[in-house]
Amino acid sequence: MTTRVLSGMQPSGLMHLGNLLGALENWKSLQTQYECYFFVADWHAMSTNYADTSRIKEFTQELLIDWLAAGIDPDRATVFVQSGIPEHAILHLLFSMIVPVPWLERNPTYKEKQDEIKEKDLSTYGFLGYPVLQAADILLYKPDIVPVGKDQLPHLELTREIGRRFNNLYSPVFPEPKEHLTQFPKVMGTDGRKMSKSYGNTINLSDTEPVVRKKLKTMVTDPARVRRTDKGNPDVCPVFDFHKIYSSADVIKQVDRDCRTAAIGCIDCKQQVADAMVERYGPMWDKRATILQHPEQTQEMVEEGRKRASHVAHETMQEVKTAMKIL
Repeated sequence: MTTRVLSGMQPSGLMHLGNLLGALENWKSLQTQYECYFFVADWHAMSTNYADTSRIKEFTQELLIDWLAAGIDPDRATVFVQSGIPEHAILHLLFSMIVPVPWLERNPTYKEKQDEIKEKDLSTYGFLGYPVLQAADILLYKPDIVPVGKDQLPHLELTREIGRRFNNLYSPVFPEPKEHLTQFPKVMGTDGRKMSKSYGNTINLSDTEPVVRKKLKTMVTDPARVRRTDKGNPDVCPVFDFHKIYSSADVIKQVDRDCRTAAIGCIDCKQQVADAMVERYGPMWDKRATILQHPEQTQEMVEEGRKRASHVAHETMQEVKTAMKIL
């Protein structure tokens, strides 16, 4: 029996290196082993951006291009857009009839994001009910495993709870998907904080080589190293974190030694990591340029993915309606 994997991503901005290392590299590996469904969660993007939806379509297209350029293979994985399959909304509606409100209010993200995003009114059902739509997204395809980070484990458990409640109220339809924890280094942004769209400190997958080199030149280093002759500490330097991701073992060892003895300056250190990153991502940039020349191919991929995903979604909804006696 084939193992099925499902994962999605919000089109809330341009994709950056944190997204690539934290999700796409994992997806690339999974698509060679399992039956994979990867979708753009454009409806989810509206839960926090409902007041200005003007760029969701643009970001959706950019997301798909980045996925292809990074190595997501539509011949191996089913790639589609959430809003292209109405069964997501229908199952979300049916789940909303049975989910107790306290389940949603205890969701840790509900309070955390309200505290973090003060400039937006998140006192909407769309935001409170986000996990219900997420559960519908997942359970609609009955996946065996869902790739998640540790911070998303409560969301996946709530999905399982919603599935259990449905099965107990009606009849068993939904399996309980298991988590597939993603292991990756925390990717630091150019300002030394975690790379995030909200901080404006990202290196984007759509950035050109000159832009990447320019951003790296401005990246913060060891704050205690003020002068070129000062000895540095690579352990607290975000640029050295990039070396550990992109440079060879010999270069990492050399940079570690030379930084601590002031044999190398921060400018030279940044130049070396920039060279390593350009070498790694050159083929991806070339592929992205080719994809941009043929935008119709991206749309064809999404349409083919929509057809395959729709078939699975339709079968699940038939089971749901039969179980609820509303068929």
